Amino acid sequence: MFKQGANPAAAVYESLGTDLFLAAGPGWLNVGYWRSDGDPAEAADAPRELVRHLADVLPRRGTIIDVGNGLGAQDPVIADVALPSRLIAINITEMQLRAGADRLALARARPVCADATRLPLASGCSDGLISVEAAFHFPSRALFYAEARRVLRRGGIVSIGDVAVQRWPRGIKELAAGAANVRFWGLKRASAQSADEMLRLLKRAGFEDIEVQRCGERTIDPMVAFCSEQLARGVNAPRLQSWGAARMLDTWRILRRSGVIDYVLIRATAA
Repeated sequence: MFKQGANPAAAVYESLGTDLFLAAGPGWLNVGYWRSDGDPAEAADAPRELVRHLADVLPRRGTIIDVGNGLGAQDPVIADVALPSRLIAINITEMQLRAGADRLALARARPVCADATRLPLASGCSDGLISVEAAFHFPSRALFYAEARRVLRRGGIVSIGDVAVQRWPRGIKELAAGAANVRFWGLKRASAQSADEMLRLLKRAGFEDIEVQRCGERTIDPMVAFCSEQLARGVNAPRLQSWGAARMLDTWRILRRSGVIDYVLIRATAA
């Protein structure tokens, strides 16, 4: 919250560690894709369902790049769905790559520590690129989209799960909620982009057949409900951490109810 250095994303996730107490399961960090409104019985599968949903549009049996692969839990799912001949897992922090080494080995994924806006990969080397809930941490979506287009062959597919900021916060509550998230997650002002802005940037980067689906009601909302219920029941975590998690969930409720944020699923083809 107070000291993040030159690489905020790495600082944030290294501080969160490898066993987040509200995670749906070991290695999972995404909000999930839910059929229910946060039923605990669905919690274990919701993060996998989000990855399956995003991976399902990727070309089969090609070279796939996973940009921002977290703790590696998503890579075996990507491997099961897309059946890649080669899977490359990109992460800005070596800590997460080391923590997910067993999962990467299971997926037969090659770990690469790199910046999403400067991928150490040859142009046109991949058939598909997936990024699950990571793009808001990147230095620039425009640069990330340009890199995605560069490493994809013509006709290659990009599939992204991201958080959109549909409008700027207004009023004390919204501004406080927005500021808390910007600071805690190490975000920049440029991270706040709407679904329409993302679409325009993808077109400018050289993508076509772009689909942007807003689905906060199936992702953020049920995750907030599930986590709130877990906190109410009591979790095995220090009291200050539980209190901080509850306050963060409060900010997400404020930003969702007022229409400030939404979740987006993006699919596009390299022109």
